[in-house]
Amino acid sequence: MNEKNFTPEESLLIISKTIEETKKKIQENGHIIVLWGSLIFLVIFSQYVLELLGLHKKFDIVWTCILFPLGAIYTFFYIRRKTKKNNIPKTVLGTVIGAMGWLFGLNVFLLAAVFGDHIGNALAPVMMILLAITIMVIGLSIKYKPLIIGGIALNLLAFGTFLVDPKYYGFSIMLGAVIGLIIPGIILNIAKKKENV
Repeated sequence: MNEKNFTPEESLLIISKTIEETKKKIQENGHIIVLWGSLIFLVIFSQYVLELLGLHKKFDIVWTCILFPLGAIYTFFYIRRKTKKNNIPKTVLGTVIGAMGWLFGLNVFLLAAVFGDHIGNALAPVMMILLAITIMVIGLSIKYKPLIIGGIALNLLAFGTFLVDPKYYGFSIMLGAVIGLIIPGIILNIAKKKENV
């Protein structure tokens, strides 16, 4: 196997190119970030509405079990199709970012479905902390300040959520979806549109 020794300048150029390619891929899919923020907001908001209507116990889990998997399926096929259609190269950084999202989803599912009774009232803040870490890692990886700031704000909100009555955790989650995903996703979409103008 031929191994080429890169100069420090060449290495830096390769790293910068990888970051830019991954950032471009995420910019082109900014609506996915808004989609997940909106899904989280919608599910939690609907839980409050179902609670008010006295239907919480009947439809709560079904609603959650439908929307989140549909979002995951849409995300998977959309990104797969877009990557193939635009011949976007796979990067190590892109693979890591994708894995972060899927690992977050899998861990939240397991925490809620399998260990929810063991975690109890700490489930919502713990899920918010995991989401904040995921958002911050993605933001730091592509050097995108709105995601970094959104992740930090969500992380602080998650720790603050431990201090409020559990019946208000849903409001914290909805606010977290707005500041951690929806706002950074909208800013990302605006930046992409300005780039194309």
